[in-house]
Amino acid sequence: MNNYETVFILTPVLSDAQVKEAVEKFKKVLDAENAEIVSEENWGLRKLAYPIQKKTTGSYQMIEFKANPTTIATLETQFRRDERVIRFLTFRQDKYAFEYAEKRRRLKTSKETEKEN
Repeated sequence: MNNYETVFILTPVLSDAQVKEAVEKFKKVLDAENAEIVSEENWGLRKLAYPIQKKTTGSYQMIEFKANPTTIATLETQFRRDERVIRFLTFRQDKYAFEYAEKRRRLKTSKETEKEN
């Protein structure tokens, strides 16, 4: 199993509930393919670098997971079929990207525990 990271942009006209529903749909696709979800982040509504389908903002989502290479084709097919997805990018993490992602997650959790104290 390889480590992957996928970032996808959802159309900005969706409500928070609709965004969560879309993310859950893609997580279910990963679960059905026996992928292990490592991390999930909602980056929120951000400005796009250039207009896509006459939209200038989008809701960014990131999911890190461990899966077999065949899972990626299934996931990307679902991204293409869903009209709520504006863009997506999935890549396999090499050892350096994997270490960086782990370090980023540890930093994030340590900051969250500091805020609680």
